[in-house]
Amino acid sequence: MEPIGIYIHVPFCGQKCPYCDFYSLPASEETKSSYVHALLSDLERYRNRGLIGDTLYFGGGTPSLLSVDQLAQLVDRVREIFSLSGEITLEANPGTVDFTQLKALRRAGFNRISFGMQSAVEQELALLGRSHTPEQVKQVIFWAKEVGFGNISVDLMLGIPLQTKESCLATLSFVERLQVQHVSAYLLKIEPRTPFYTKKIDRLLPDEDTVCDLYLLTCKTLEQMGLYQYEISNFSRPGKESRHNLKYWQGTPYLGFGPSAHSFDGRKRFFYSRSLSDYLAHPGEHAKIEEETVDPLEEYVLLGLRLTQGISLNFLKAQFHLEPERLLQWAKPYLQQNLMKVQEDRLFCTPEGFLLSNMIISSLLSRLEQP
Repeated sequence: MEPIGIYIHVPFCGQKCPYCDFYSLPASEETKSSYVHALLSDLERYRNRGLIGDTLYFGGGTPSLLSVDQLAQLVDRVREIFSLSGEITLEANPGTVDFTQLKALRRAGFNRISFGMQSAVEQELALLGRSHTPEQVKQVIFWAKEVGFGNISVDLMLGIPLQTKESCLATLSFVERLQVQHVSAYLLKIEPRTPFYTKKIDRLLPDEDTVCDLYLLTCKTLEQMGLYQYEISNFSRPGKESRHNLKYWQGTPYLGFGPSAHSFDGRKRFFYSRSLSDYLAHPGEHAKIEEETVDPLEEYVLLGLRLTQGISLNFLKAQFHLEPERLLQWAKPYLQQNLMKVQEDRLFCTPEGFLLSNMIISSLLSRLEQP
């Protein structure tokens, strides 16, 4: 069996950002300690199963709210059980770690860190409910480099309240000066369960055409910086792609631990409910089946078209007996509009196509379902 990815969800935040729909809540030190013990118990269920892990990703929430000792304990346990080697990532808010903690995290084995920067414009950060400043981002990245992190990522948000082309370029210019290895740039989506939804924040949002322009501007500008797009929302220097996240898009098995964490064993998808109390009471139990048996053809197309490398026409023919001519005929309207391209045997979306990827992928999948 090929190596799997391990994801650990840390559902704790100092404060909830008004746009965030991820499962998170405040927690006392006692709750954090109980949660780490629950995770350790859950991980133990996989001892002696012969599984090998080559990526470990702590997401949240704000994983950096756990102490370095707690994080190190979890890393050590994953190493023991899954013979872990490879990429170990921690998500962190810029204001939650200092030089001493970063140094200790490197000693604990973390070799990749992702900072939730979102913007370099003070007014935009305030509207997003972020508590850090651009100067803190600059400082924490300097520290991360100083202690030996060789793969540093920052998150950006596009289409946020009051964002303009000028403010977007200001943020991108700030990123260029940081000289990081990876950028994730996400389009803001207003989720029903968030304060942004209830406060009608849409009156402050850029219009749809502007959001599209901001996305294309970001793609072009990051490429000029040497950060090449490899997925709809992700850009990296060569060889610095997120190996863990690539597992999601390449259909590789992964295991998720913690409330709301999802898993894929190569055949079925399952997840834990969004309930910290349930997880603390029964760690690792009562997982819910999301999909009993995935359709491998649908998976390949759905996930592959998120990547800039797209999907292989030769693989589709060899593995699924799908003639390339049929798929290219279905994709013809998108090829003519420069939303998709074909290069050698690969069919892939252009940056313009990524803006309409949900529609494109849905259309192609509906044709695949026809006899």
